[in-house]
Amino acid sequence: MKKINRWLVKLIQALLRALKRKERVFTPKTQVKDRTALKQPTKVKGVNLLIIRDTFTENSTMGELFINGERFCDTLENPYLDNKRNISCIPEGNYKVRLRLPRESASRDYLHLLVEDVPNRDWILFHRGNRAEDTRGCILVGQGSEQDVVYNSTLAMDLVIKEILNLGGENINLIIKNK
Repeated sequence: MKKINRWLVKLIQALLRALKRKERVFTPKTQVKDRTALKQPTKVKGVNLLIIRDTFTENSTMGELFINGERFCDTLENPYLDNKRNISCIPEGNYKVRLRLPRESASRDYLHLLVEDVPNRDWILFHRGNRAEDTRGCILVGQGSEQDVVYNSTLAMDLVIKEILNLGGENINLIIKNK
């Protein structure tokens, strides 16, 4: 019995010493900068989409989409016609965006994006399409473009969604600027 008591006392003393010591905290490599651990872990700030519109024709508005500051693909929208439903692109500004599931849509059987809180408009989407006639007031994405046309829209849309999902898929912000 004395052996067990001594062993328990030694165990408790060892535990108390261990608790008093400062323990090392594991820091992932993604949080290490110049071999010095950051004091605060990095926080996910969401996904920032930026469209810079640079070509304006009678039939369309062309631009580039940047995701978190990196150029990602081309965009195609209707021309600006006073923000009229189905025939105009939306005004410059800041918007919230969310992922929209296929089951929420009657016509889109793939994951796409919904732009929220557009003044006097609703159901503004990022979706597949190649020509200005395909937009109906929405934003089309493509890999390559010519006047009034984007190419490889399905591939571009899939890559945009994949990148957004890789970045967390939440807190998506859209800024639209005219050049």
